[in-house]
Amino acid sequence: MTVKRAVRPTNRMRYIKREFPLHMMMIPGVIALLVFHYYPMYGNVMAFQDFKAGLGFWHSPFVGLKHFRTLFALPNIASVFYNTVSIAVMKIGFGMLAAIVTALMLNEVRNNALRRSVQTVIYLPHFLSWVILGSIFTTMFGNAGVVNRLLEGIGMQGVFFLGDNKAFRALLIATDVWKNVGFGTIVYLAAITGIDPSLYEAAVMDGAGRLRQTWHVTLPGMRSIIVLMMVLDLGKLLNAGFDQIFNMYNTVVMDGSDILDTLVYRLGMQSAKFSLATAVGLLKSVVSFFLIGTSYYAAYRFADYRIF
Repeated sequence: MTVKRAVRPTNRMRYIKREFPLHMMMIPGVIALLVFHYYPMYGNVMAFQDFKAGLGFWHSPFVGLKHFRTLFALPNIASVFYNTVSIAVMKIGFGMLAAIVTALMLNEVRNNALRRSVQTVIYLPHFLSWVILGSIFTTMFGNAGVVNRLLEGIGMQGVFFLGDNKAFRALLIATDVWKNVGFGTIVYLAAITGIDPSLYEAAVMDGAGRLRQTWHVTLPGMRSIIVLMMVLDLGKLLNAGFDQIFNMYNTVVMDGSDILDTLVYRLGMQSAKFSLATAVGLLKSVVSFFLIGTSYYAAYRFADYRIF
């Protein structure tokens, strides 16, 4: 008579059993990603067609790279690329600087209740839509807005924020930094909390004040996170903020604020040039894909950051 031994689950089976509920929780997100992000990518075929809505994707005639040649022949395409990159770079640069400075200042606050309150207040604008903020800012910075009235009230000349290209670009950068500085501050505050306290004790024993501690201990301790955030932001060079610009710009300042995303909107939604608009969007996506790949390689190379 043979005795059957109980089959013990292997390590792999135990792992699958433990992780299976977590993978099931991913299914709704994966479905949403496939339906709303990957499935619409089929529409990129319009960039190589003279797309006619009545004919559809299957019967519209293919024209090869015709629309890409038309794209690079547009009279304003150089300024659009310049506006996109320059606005994105300034937003990234000033945004990082503001977040780092704010994190350093909050780190010096010893009252925990006050620090948490300030952090919450500066973080709240991150959740507000640019549809709301755009209306508020255009009202505040208009010719008869509260900002110009205050300037005139103290004897200064009003500024045409919404009609001067330089002033409007500065307004875009300042309002974007104000909206997102709280989110970046959280990242840098987390980096500060990971610094070994014994380093500050050693600095105090060497006679370093708060400013020297910040320069020689805090900032070097944040270096890896700063480098990581910098290289990851490389993938955003062509994302200058469509929501913000679309809700705030006008035809007067279009020369200095027209970006790739607003060009796509005008070509596709206003002029019904679907194929040309798709060509612009596809070109941006390809360049952004290259930039994102480069940024993640740089993050791995210089900050030892890995996705997997």
